[in-house]
Amino acid sequence: MRYKFIIEYDGTPFIGWQRQAGQLSVQGVLEDALKTALRHPVTVWGSGRTDTGVHAIAQIAHIETEKKLDTYRLFESLNALVRPYPISIKSIEEVADDFHARFSAKKRHYVYKIQNTPYPPSINKGHVWWVRPKLDIQKMQQTADLMLGKHDFSTFRASECQAKSPVKTLDSFDIIQNGEIIEFHVSAKSFLHHQVRNMVGTLELVGEGKWSIEKFKKAFEACDRTKGGPTAPPEGLYFESVDY
Repeated sequence: MRYKFIIEYDGTPFIGWQRQAGQLSVQGVLEDALKTALRHPVTVWGSGRTDTGVHAIAQIAHIETEKKLDTYRLFESLNALVRPYPISIKSIEEVADDFHARFSAKKRHYVYKIQNTPYPPSINKGHVWWVRPKLDIQKMQQTADLMLGKHDFSTFRASECQAKSPVKTLDSFDIIQNGEIIEFHVSAKSFLHHQVRNMVGTLELVGEGKWSIEKFKKAFEACDRTKGGPTAPPEGLYFESVDY
């Protein structure tokens, strides 16, 4: 039997999604809770890895088990077992045997949040990147549009990235003002390691007026990480949802 989970978490205390020996990870907490609930170990397969400090609004995962489960009882049990940590299981449902949280995904959606105010965040602390200088949203959007479609994203690729190719297809990149928060909504089938944070960190330079759109374009076309801007901090990034 195969079961699909929708999971929300605050990434602040975690090393990231992926299980690592001796480290607190989201996958590790879930697998420990499931082992207690089911009385046997299972592997939790996630739709995408998140780094240290990165959050998730709707991370998708699945497990396999030999017996049919009471999803309501498991839902209640797991939410109780993970309660010491900022993780919530939003739903559990049985799915077809050929469903895979990672490999069945057609598109992944991320949102990055900047608090653009002259004062530091209090309620939003740890969940946004605080940028004090006023950002030009229109100029950042014009720049982001240059990255739509299929390109070599080496300029925004982390050195430790394990992807076979730096070529990715960016389906959408929308920058929205939501009160004091600027949201960067990005969608693609898959992303390079740190790609979203590196794109946002470089766009921030454009929004602040430190970079021109032309300078960004040259850096992007150089396909060289050393030509790009800084990596935006992890606390502003959220794994938003997945399309199947």
